Amino acid sequence: MKSSLISFALVAAIGAAAAPAQAETFNGPYVGVTAGWERGEIADRIETRPITGEVSRDALVLGGYAGYKVKATDQIVIGAEAGFSATVDDRISATSTGRALTIDPRYSFDLSARAGYLVTDKALIYIRGGYANTRIRSTFAATSGPVSTSDNLDGLQIGGGLEYAITDRISARAEYRYSDFGTRGGQYDRHQTLVGVSYNF
Repeated sequence: MKSSLISFALVAAIGAAAAPAQAETFNGPYVGVTAGWERGEIADRIETRPITGEVSRDALVLGGYAGYKVKATDQIVIGAEAGFSATVDDRISATSTGRALTIDPRYSFDLSARAGYLVTDKALIYIRGGYANTRIRSTFAATSGPVSTSDNLDGLQIGGGLEYAITDRISARAEYRYSDFGTRGGQYDRHQTLVGVSYNF
């Protein structure tokens, strides 16, 4: 996954170097930063450890992204995007077999395709779908003392939003994303409401 993100960033950088001086907001490479709200919901189990009931946590999420957009027609825009994010104060407290369990999401990667429609020359509504990966650390209060384990969870991500061109090079966006990391019969859903600012090369 890391090698894919590095390759994607290199392609975006090469595209940026070759881009003409006059940028076109919805055609070409871009990079950006994002921030917003995240809600993680876990039930049944996390990996092999059972969980009593359903637990959740709201947290601040921060991240960055890079991508490439192509105007397939005057109004249709398609592209691909890679992103990285991490949350602040996001530890989820749960109970497993009568003992305390803490789930700490560390960071996440995602790689998705985007498709959008230009409702005006400056406003693009879009949907996205693709792959997401998150790193978690779980700490279980065993009788012999705390036991910590780390794991990577793979999932699917879908979402949609609105991107608006402030200038030829600067655009802002607002979007919602849903990711499903449920594995081995467990439920791990992530809901995100994000805003971002992009620089278009």
